[in-house]
Amino acid sequence: MDKNQEPVDQAVAKSGDENIKRGNWSKKLDFFLSCVGYAVGIGNIWRFPYLCYKNGGGAFLVPYLVALFTCGLPLFFMEVALGQFSSCGAVEVWKISPIFKGVGYGTVIVTAVCYIYYNLLSAYILFYFFMSLTKSLPWETCNNDWNTPDCVQRGVELLNITNTTETPFYMGTTAALVNSTPGAGYIATPSEEYWYHYILEISDGLHEFGGIHLKLLGFFILGYIIVFLCVSKGVKSTGKVVYFTATFPYIILTILFIRGITLPGALNGLYYYFVPEWKELLNINVWGSAFIQIFYSLGPGWGGVITMASYNRFNYDLIGVSFIVPVINSATSIFAGCVIFSVLGYMAEVANVPIKDVASNGPGLAFVVYPEALTHLPVSPLWAVLFFFMLLTICLDSQFVMIETVITAVWDTFASKLQSGKIWVTLGVCVCMFILGLPFTSRGGSYLFTIVDWYSAGFSVMVIVLAEVIAVGWIYGVERFLDDIEFMIKRPFAGRILFIALWKFVVPAIISSILVLTAISHMPVSYLNYDFPTWAIVFGWVLAMMSIIPIPAYAFYYLVFEESGDFITRVKHSLQPSADWAPAVERNRADYRNWRTSTGHNLSHVIPHEMHMMIKTENNSKNDSVQAADHYDPYIER
Repeated sequence: MDKNQEPVDQAVAKSGDENIKRGNWSKKLDFFLSCVGYAVGIGNIWRFPYLCYKNGGGAFLVPYLVALFTCGLPLFFMEVALGQFSSCGAVEVWKISPIFKGVGYGTVIVTAVCYIYYNLLSAYILFYFFMSLTKSLPWETCNNDWNTPDCVQRGVELLNITNTTETPFYMGTTAALVNSTPGAGYIATPSEEYWYHYILEISDGLHEFGGIHLKLLGFFILGYIIVFLCVSKGVKSTGKVVYFTATFPYIILTILFIRGITLPGALNGLYYYFVPEWKELLNINVWGSAFIQIFYSLGPGWGGVITMASYNRFNYDLIGVSFIVPVINSATSIFAGCVIFSVLGYMAEVANVPIKDVASNGPGLAFVVYPEALTHLPVSPLWAVLFFFMLLTICLDSQFVMIETVITAVWDTFASKLQSGKIWVTLGVCVCMFILGLPFTSRGGSYLFTIVDWYSAGFSVMVIVLAEVIAVGWIYGVERFLDDIEFMIKRPFAGRILFIALWKFVVPAIISSILVLTAISHMPVSYLNYDFPTWAIVFGWVLAMMSIIPIPAYAFYYLVFEESGDFITRVKHSLQPSADWAPAVERNRADYRNWRTSTGHNLSHVIPHEMHMMIKTENNSKNDSVQAADHYDPYIER
């Protein structure tokens, strides 16, 4: 146990099921919608469809659904249960096995790093949103100050070019057609030049940051103000906001889908999207991409799921949400793919190019292809406003949970030392992240964005999740963990045997395999055919390791400074739950203590060791059996 740690029941109210000190969701639906909003993010809009057609169209859905049910859903369920049982965020939840507390720190670090640049996406969206409030979209034509002689309006000049050959330009986010003159250079659409020359004002590389882009900085500040106002009162305010932000995207996606399937070429796009190339199932990279996409979209290992669940009331029946949310997430990805590919089929029809040359991964799909598609719709400014407002709500949903993960970690760790209210902690976190994110608003910020996005998350999150599932499945004991879940929901869990197999064997094996495949198939970062300098690559790997190093570092610290005895004794003690691994609210804590006693389990992890010894002594003095207080616990021993 951490020597300086304050007992949980001193930090919460001792009446009822409400955790007054920390707060709970006002309604059950708040948690559900927050989970949906967190799981359904921008990655569902651009990344999933790209991976789907890149990896065999409909064939990609096979490994993707396998990944959902064998890895994504079990991990989501595990993190919901961890957060709800402990009422702790991503750091303090590791009272379950204190030596693994570095996993919590790693989780907060990777979330904080990603949030710093994630708000840049909000700034891009806000930029487009306000620029759409006009009679004609500014990226419709080539007659603007930021356009170059290479600008060609798709569907007008572009279709008049003959004897063309296909070649990608920039990130390959649209199809560039080079005219018959060899070496004539790239041809750019108005939407692309608007993105690179007006929104980004992009420089030539990291060696030329080019100063702060003031317009972008203004929207960057606005993004932080919106997030702060929405989360300033904790989950009580966030829970109200998500009623709109989690449901509105589905309304807009449905409208866009209806409009999309009525466009010429839409069926060709859907055909490309759904018809499988079965040979791709033999490609191991397809399977790796499917499992990685589950991590990106569903969110295990990021701390957000644990944080949201920690605000549940202790006896909330988590089974339904834990199964429904992952399914909704994947169904939304598939539905968003239908919307996207109907529009991409239309764009390919207009430009007379293959569909594979129209779409791409990354922000370019959202900020180049979609804006261009919108210009071909009647009353295009209206569609643009609706589309970018939808993107904003999706982005904000994810941001709410990411920022709350960091805020909760700070509050849980330093609550006893922080005299000010939580709103000041929220403000402090937002200001710190804003300052750290300023370089992204420079004219070279998109290169920095690419480096951070490429290295900061994927590999680190998989290491974090592997440590999580080992700690729960093997150290704490999966049977004991399922006992705790059944105690929370007050009924038997029908999938007990299945989840024992998943958490102990299937999930660890899958994640380990993905880690190996990721290391073998790692590709160097690329962006606009720019060769990143060595220092940038090193910086990227430093970011990746920032969230991994805390795991062994804290384990070493804990063994040396927080435990006593010989090495084996220190390791044994550090693996067992701390004394305050129990429900946070005193009423639930007492029930849990009585339940473990009545079922013949050791009490030493539920109450301080000194009190445990007093109970044993008192029982012995009365010549009573010590079995109720000191029964052999196979889970603790394991």
